[in-house]
Amino acid sequence: MQTPEPRGGTRPTSRDVARAAGVSQATVSLVLGDKWRGRVSERTAALVRDAAGRLGYRPNLAARNLRLGRTRTALLVVPALTNEFFARVYTGAATVAARHGFGVVLYPSPEGVGPARDPFASARAALDGVIASSMAAEALDAIRGSDLPLVMLDSDPADPSAAARVNLDVADGMRQVTAHLLALGHRRFTHLASAVPSWTFDVRAAALADALRGVSVRTVRAPLDVHGAREAAERALTAPGPRPTALICDDDILAAGACKAVRRLGLRIPEDVSVTGFDDLALATAVEPELTTVRLPAERIGERGMETLLAVLEGRPAHSGDLPVTLVPRGSSGPPPAP
Repeated sequence: MQTPEPRGGTRPTSRDVARAAGVSQATVSLVLGDKWRGRVSERTAALVRDAAGRLGYRPNLAARNLRLGRTRTALLVVPALTNEFFARVYTGAATVAARHGFGVVLYPSPEGVGPARDPFASARAALDGVIASSMAAEALDAIRGSDLPLVMLDSDPADPSAAARVNLDVADGMRQVTAHLLALGHRRFTHLASAVPSWTFDVRAAALADALRGVSVRTVRAPLDVHGAREAAERALTAPGPRPTALICDDDILAAGACKAVRRLGLRIPEDVSVTGFDDLALATAVEPELTTVRLPAERIGERGMETLLAVLEGRPAHSGDLPVTLVPRGSSGPPPAP
């Protein structure tokens, strides 16, 4: 049987599909909306899908979403687009979203972890929910004031404002770093800590302090960039008293700055000073020696974030438990120099 062509070369409609399959428009809606089971036979569903395929029919999602009161669009708020970690978070979220017919709009906070401008004034009706990654609590005041469900990533579990949250086990990551360095024999440490106010960095600092209780450790804060980290590391390495044998950095970017500081002072890595990072960004294997660091599953936290938002929207229980992280030992860590 020859399939009737849509009239006038226009975009095929559900009525055209119904005519080609010999069924009603209601049946077409059930089948293409994946709500046919128990209401339409397998044979009829196959006829509808075949007719839609031959005609090149695509549902008008915009009109369908207006009828349902849903836009199938999520907003992902991140501190910056320049950080590879957040690009990978987006990739994970977008992959899961696409499987469910959702889109993800990426919104970088203009001030990093400072207050995000309200992105909802003109777009509130165009969103179903928000995922916010690694943001300071006060950065999200505008989002919390909306009626959209909010899923937080890498954030304080005691904050009650989010509908759900997905966290990385960053405390365990820092415990893995300290255990590695202690096993190598280090006893004098400097913590090159991020100066960015954020729950995730507070957790790293608390875990490090707990793991190194009774051991010599000094904290030096640095802006989250290579230049600032280099200057902070140089101050730590030239301060009065015994030189630290290990620099534990909150982030791979800080660790890259620390490595520059060590070399500028004529010291060797790891023979004179060991350096560790956190994140396992691409630059961790671009520096020489390659960086011992903690691998964070960036794409997986993006996937879990989108899965959690979908669960919230559908009234289902969300996943629980923190995502595990992994220490990756490389050439930048070794035994301390002999006394």
